[in-house]
Amino acid sequence: MSEIKGVDVSIMGRDFTVSCTEEERPGLINAVNFLDKKMRDIRDSGKVVGVERIAIMTALNLAYELLNSKSGEVDVGDIKRRIVSMQDQIDQAFSSK
Repeated sequence: MSEIKGVDVSIMGRDFTVSCTEEERPGLINAVNFLDKKMRDIRDSGKVVGVERIAIMTALNLAYELLNSKSGEVDVGDIKRRIVSMQDQIDQAFSSK
């Protein structure tokens, strides 16, 4: 088994150190790049402001896509409606604090 080392990564301009083995490193880098792109896409849409909200929306989108890909059912229009609904709920939750 390989030694676990810290790998420095950047997501939306923020630096993180993540522990992984040398064998896991390419997969980690791919995941970081994928996540960074998804978060930047949401940020660039202009509908979500703040890194925390962008991260939550990205997590919700990815979780929804993952769960639906397992069942084989993907309806893009439904995904968009759900995302808008989740975004509204998050905005309401943050504004009530």
